[in-house]
Amino acid sequence: MAKPELLILVDGSSYLYRAFHALPNLTTSTGRHTGAVYGVASMVRRLITEHDPAYMAVVFDAPGKTFRHDMYPEYKATRPPMPPELREQIDDLHRIIKAMGLPLISVEGVEADDVIATLARQARKRGLATLVSTGDKDIAQIVDDDIELIDTMSDKRYDAPAVVEKFGVPPDRIVDYLALVGDKSDNIPGVPKVGPKTAVKWIREYGSVEELVRHAGDIKGKVGESLRESLEHLPLSRSLVTVNDAVDVGLAPSDLLPGEPDNAVLRDIFKELEFSSWLSSLEDDAPQHPGAGPDVDYECVTDRERLRQWIRKLETAGLIAVDTETTALQAMRADLVGISVAVASGEAAYIPVGHDYQGAPRQLDRGEVLEALRPLLEDGDSKKVGQNLKYDCTVFARAGVRLAGMAFDTMLESYVLDSVANRHDMDTLALKYLGHRMISFEDVAGKGKSQLTFNEVPLETAAEYAAEDADVTLRLHELLWPRLEKEDRLRELFEKIEMPLVPVLAAMEENGVRIDGTMLGRHGEQLARQMEELEEKAFKLAGTAFNISSPRQIQEVLYDRLQLPVLRKTPKGQPSTAENVLQDLAIDYELPQVILDHRALSKLKSTYTDKLPDLVNPDTGRIHTSYHQAVAATGRLSSSDPNLQNIPVRSAEGRRIREAFVPEPGNVLLAADYSQIELRIMAHLSGDEGLLEAFRKGEDVHRATAAEIFGVALDAVTDDQRRHSKAVNFGLIYGMSAYGLAQQLRIPRNEAQAYIDLYFARYPGVKSFMDLTRAEARDRGYVETVFGRRLYVPDIKASNFNRRQYAERTAINAPMQGTAADIIKMAMLVVSDWIVEQAPEIRMIMQVHDELVFELPEGSVEKAAKRIPSLMSGVVELEVPLEVDTGAGGNWVEAHA
Repeated sequence: MAKPELLILVDGSSYLYRAFHALPNLTTSTGRHTGAVYGVASMVRRLITEHDPAYMAVVFDAPGKTFRHDMYPEYKATRPPMPPELREQIDDLHRIIKAMGLPLISVEGVEADDVIATLARQARKRGLATLVSTGDKDIAQIVDDDIELIDTMSDKRYDAPAVVEKFGVPPDRIVDYLALVGDKSDNIPGVPKVGPKTAVKWIREYGSVEELVRHAGDIKGKVGESLRESLEHLPLSRSLVTVNDAVDVGLAPSDLLPGEPDNAVLRDIFKELEFSSWLSSLEDDAPQHPGAGPDVDYECVTDRERLRQWIRKLETAGLIAVDTETTALQAMRADLVGISVAVASGEAAYIPVGHDYQGAPRQLDRGEVLEALRPLLEDGDSKKVGQNLKYDCTVFARAGVRLAGMAFDTMLESYVLDSVANRHDMDTLALKYLGHRMISFEDVAGKGKSQLTFNEVPLETAAEYAAEDADVTLRLHELLWPRLEKEDRLRELFEKIEMPLVPVLAAMEENGVRIDGTMLGRHGEQLARQMEELEEKAFKLAGTAFNISSPRQIQEVLYDRLQLPVLRKTPKGQPSTAENVLQDLAIDYELPQVILDHRALSKLKSTYTDKLPDLVNPDTGRIHTSYHQAVAATGRLSSSDPNLQNIPVRSAEGRRIREAFVPEPGNVLLAADYSQIELRIMAHLSGDEGLLEAFRKGEDVHRATAAEIFGVALDAVTDDQRRHSKAVNFGLIYGMSAYGLAQQLRIPRNEAQAYIDLYFARYPGVKSFMDLTRAEARDRGYVETVFGRRLYVPDIKASNFNRRQYAERTAINAPMQGTAADIIKMAMLVVSDWIVEQAPEIRMIMQVHDELVFELPEGSVEKAAKRIPSLMSGVVELEVPLEVDTGAGGNWVEAHA
């Protein structure tokens, strides 16, 4: 039986809001907002590519009131007005959709849902299948055998069984379900105290709202009372959530034929909105739909002659893309399955060496392939490009090959160009810059428990997937590098810091760190006892036992039972139990602090004492964290498995975890830590004479600040005054307000403001720097570090106060935090060179915040403690000296003391 033709209906209004709130707030160089336009247009392009519909339309809500407002004047009355940053994008999106040749529909007096329901029901009568692209739950009521929903932002598709799985009721009962639970965003009342679970239970028991109403007297308890009190308005709620599928649209489904795109108009729009990758595809006469790329010639190399021919190609190529396929995501546990290479756009090969599923075709021997490729891979003059080359570097190293000539990394190219615009994984970059949707790992390996490892993937499927990785990497580089190359400071940052750091980080990961599992076990037991004691204390304070890890039960105890003040609500209108809210409550109430203490211990136990032993590599007996260069917006390195950056250093429990980080017998750990580096950078950038003088004299800057603020001699500063000054010093770096300082110091807000005013009076250069930085950020849309790293702040002109204020805080902090990140990366490079050339017995094993940790023989401590601080403090000359504190010991805590 022939498959019915497909109609796709896109709920444009739903996706416009979702894209605005979920995606990066992109702007043009002139400050024009484009993020929502880009997100929705990308989604529409993707739907066309993946489904090739015979008919398609994008439907928007019409301006003005609808028939639902006539039924219920308070309908949507609680919705805030549309943000100006979103409103200004509507016309641009409409222009793109029309220029793509797609029908755009908007009908006065009804909503997009009503238009979609009408067209979908008409399409069913004409034998068409309909796919509705939406994120709106209301439209689930129209799903049937011929109508399905797809949420492209979560990539989930809903037929009737999937609707039941999601909501607990079938499509023909969604209206009843919605009538009972209501909808706060639309101001539809529903039944108070009735949530999804209760609504599903009643519908399953009684079948419908009508039948439930007949048995309202049988429902016990407060929820029964609430139902009976709602009987009068329940029919209204049901009418409000019911879509109208008899709208006079003026078009039939057969009228919704996609036309040819108007490339001339699209070209003008893409230029205006600075959608450069889409513009490039038009100017190169490339096809308009994502997934289209150059004609490809991918080859699976399984015999010696073809391998020799490909090696000759690689030897004569000016630049080659290299990628590895493996058995695991963790490089130190990954076995090589295959190597992919590309020499030109569309010309790539996959060389399998480890597909071992039953019936797998014959492949070249792994050792033979590596020996044949070794001269090329280890040749520093043979330039390579990759996507996250650090991973491939480690995989090759485990296979006995030292990858050299790592000239470019597309992940880092994207990151240096704009760290905040998007994620920097290949799938994201390919879609953004090439309009190309990559073959996903799930496409070839499946999902969930039945997912295959790559060595189990059939070779014919694996070859295209793997070759595409190398090909797209090369194509991305050819697009990204010219943009980076023309920005001198960014190019230098990439060439002098980020790329040279790749092999250094790979070596650090390979070195790993040893942990004492027995010590961690004892600490975990102690944490468990402390958590039990805190639970008992919490139960006494609450007057009842409750699940201290459950936000819902904490909410009930704090706000319903104890009637604590509601300081903030969640987006769904519930009293918040977020950490910052509990911290505010803890100023006046004991129980919130007990809950916070329990959370902190629980996180330490689950993340470190319980998990760290499982992360020990069985081959090396050490933990090998993964360092990430392209995650933190400011340039800071982050780490995972384990996250070394989040192990507390100030709490006794955190220090006990650090005590479990130990050297091999006969060795010690040495820590080298930049002292107050961000404050020193603040002094350098602001040029404030008071701060500069304090650092030049080698004074305790917090004590010196306290002396200035409180007008006392240095030796008369009290510990409390120093603590307050330290909070001001660091708080201003992070853009802390008087309110934030007051919360931290637990003092009145006016007193905190007085501290800040005194600080700026004594250090006027700091105030001038902060004002100038905010102004430059508004003018340019970004701020820079000392070394030219950019951090874009698209919300710096946002009309929303909170978003604008956050952007201003970011603008002030980023130059200092980013410069500190650049400095420690430079330090890692010079120290690594020294180790390779003069101290090979020393291993650099960790980088955490402003600290480097080394493992070395006891006899080398004196040499290292003298040379490493000298190298680190000499990487850059600022207006104030950089100081490095060192320590050595039998564990990380002793080394840091």
